[in-house]
Amino acid sequence: MYRYDEFDERFVRERVAQFADQVARRLDGSLSDDEFKPLRLKNGLYLQLHAYMLRIAVPYGTLNSRQLRQLAHIAETFDRGYGHFTTRQNLQFNWPKLKDVPEILNLLADVEMHCIQTSGNCIRNVTADQFSGVAADEVEDPRPTAELIRQWSSLHPEFVWLPRKFKIAVTGAEHDRAAIKAHDIGLKVLRHPETGEIGYEVLVGGGLGRTPMIGKVVRDFLPKDELLAYLEAVMRVYNAEGRRDNKFKARVKILVHETGTEEFIRRVEAEYALLDGPTINAPTEEVERIARYFAPPPYATMPEASEALAKARTADPVLDRFVEQNGFPHKQPGYIALTVSLKPIGGIPGDMTHDQMKAFADIAERYSFDELRVTHSQNLVLPHVAQDDVPAVFEALKAAGIATANAGLVTDIIACPGLDYCALATARSIGVAQEISKTFGDEARQREVGPLQIKISGCINACGHHHVGHIGILGIEKSGKENYQITVGGDASENAALGERVGPGIDGEDVPGAIEALVATYMAEREDGETFIDTVKRAGLDPFKESFTAYVAAKTGAPVAGEVA
Repeated sequence: MYRYDEFDERFVRERVAQFADQVARRLDGSLSDDEFKPLRLKNGLYLQLHAYMLRIAVPYGTLNSRQLRQLAHIAETFDRGYGHFTTRQNLQFNWPKLKDVPEILNLLADVEMHCIQTSGNCIRNVTADQFSGVAADEVEDPRPTAELIRQWSSLHPEFVWLPRKFKIAVTGAEHDRAAIKAHDIGLKVLRHPETGEIGYEVLVGGGLGRTPMIGKVVRDFLPKDELLAYLEAVMRVYNAEGRRDNKFKARVKILVHETGTEEFIRRVEAEYALLDGPTINAPTEEVERIARYFAPPPYATMPEASEALAKARTADPVLDRFVEQNGFPHKQPGYIALTVSLKPIGGIPGDMTHDQMKAFADIAERYSFDELRVTHSQNLVLPHVAQDDVPAVFEALKAAGIATANAGLVTDIIACPGLDYCALATARSIGVAQEISKTFGDEARQREVGPLQIKISGCINACGHHHVGHIGILGIEKSGKENYQITVGGDASENAALGERVGPGIDGEDVPGAIEALVATYMAEREDGETFIDTVKRAGLDPFKESFTAYVAAKTGAPVAGEVA
């Protein structure tokens, strides 16, 4: 893991002191709410429906146990006893009091954390594959790249007031687990097919929200040592030409779309040719210094498979299901990565209590080389667990109430906070997610359905990534009521696709039944070995539209298309 140096410490402490003074002036009335707003947003502090919300940066989703314990302390002392993990691999506190925020920021700084650039029109937290450094399909660990970008982008003087927020994701694997095609910039580490040199495929212009788009390839291969200068060229073109007259058209995806991909590439390459690369790109020794922070932990030498774990799985079907569903193959013999679901049946996706945080910190410290990861699907990962230790880890997770064996299944639902918290939301997300989870709560049924990603957003800003859900749910306000649009066929992987609507909007209480109808269609249509998304891509949307239409007709009494009323 990356370790702060003296510059990092001074940088964060000075920022905390500045914001503490700004908060004091807001509390005594010296600053109006309008004057205070841009200052608080630059420190990750939002004003939501009922209270302030503080968003903490978790760079590329990596934490240690000391940091998680501090987050638990903050949740217990200054919030309502829990935190919420987000699709940006960050953590949010939903109930802090303004007067307490400076103290919270100082506590975060004590464990090398902060809230800088978690809001505002700047380069946000850089995200990465949650299995970075352990996945067998990885060309190179993307975290050093993510850290390099974090250092380059932190308070970059030219990019602190962009036309709109800007998000970057990095993956180092063949299988995209970081959703890079749904980001403003997506980077894929790869080898040059002829020379074997390490470099990047660069995508620009992805993003969801009001106008969802899949990122476009702007460089098939960018040499690794040219990364920062090329990113600078992309950012300069966007900063100069991105629209500031309309926030709904201000993202870089709109610029790429309106100028055309080829013309956008031409402008970036022209800007790139003007830059003095050596003064922007990181020296080789600095790149190597950063990479050393991400060296593998001191693994023990062990056989490929654990006999002890095999016996324990045979003796305990519950453990067996957990390992089968939540386990991820590790490239180090004798080890496994474990996804820890924050989606208990009927629970709130992404929420974790302070007691669970403390328990999980102990587990990570003892069994995962003091390291844990946050995923963009709002779960956690223990990246380095010895297979021999899995039974003990499972018992500890059960005791903490976080041993649900549903990673990647129909109840592993992504959901934004929605109208329960967010001032921008137009419909609830949490309650819908809870009802779907309970509808499919039976473990045997979940396993029979297999991998299925449901994603829910409470407004068109799409913080729940509904556009790229295998089944997406968008809540909007319609005629004074909450109305939900259902899409099918979205995909956040290397085969990225946007889902398409299968019919008219429906009431919230009808959503679980609609999902059942769509799942039943998949079960009837699927061929051997097909997942939900496989079946959609082979069979097309028509069967799903028909079943959805029939479901809506049965609920409303309206005739199915083609029937005589």
